[in-house]
Amino acid sequence: MPLNDLGDYVAASLADDITGIGFESGELVVGARLEAIDRVLKFLRDDINCQFKLLMDVCGVDYPEREQRFEIVYNLLSLTHNLRIRIKVACDEDTPVPTATGVFSSAAWWEREVWDLFGVMFSGHPDLRRILTDYGFEGHPLRKDFPLTGYVEMRYDDEKKRVVYEPVKLTQEYRSFDFLSPWEGVQALLPGDEKAEEQADGEA
Repeated sequence: MPLNDLGDYVAASLADDITGIGFESGELVVGARLEAIDRVLKFLRDDINCQFKLLMDVCGVDYPEREQRFEIVYNLLSLTHNLRIRIKVACDEDTPVPTATGVFSSAAWWEREVWDLFGVMFSGHPDLRRILTDYGFEGHPLRKDFPLTGYVEMRYDDEKKRVVYEPVKLTQEYRSFDFLSPWEGVQALLPGDEKAEEQADGEA
């Protein structure tokens, strides 16, 4: 069915479980209530008019200026109807999101990634631990308030024969970039060229 009809159908069927229906870049977007995400995903997977059997991705977005600063985004695909739909859930850093692993087992690793990079907890997850950073890492690197350099750097210590963590040290001096292309930024006379000119004058 067309996206407009699907949006109306989902809105009517899940009136108590969603916060709104919209369109972004030609895709249907459904805002779901935090406590109802499980029911919304089950309906979209099992209903005959939806059949979104594939969970393509779960990711996080950080909006620090909002009271509920995080959005958890679920991207679903229906091969039967050749349609995609996006589900969004808003949460803060202290409130866990119900895991989707009971509906889509593939959500397990993506939820681990969201926890690792954004610090959003998923209640009921069977194995919620870091997946991209190492076990001793502190913080969540995709939060907007996380510094680009990080807090610590890791290196192998030959004396201790193990990996050690140290505070970040920026040894590189400040550089000013003019952002010119190599052709625009090249000096007319490069260092050393003056010797070639002197030799040419002497031969003449």
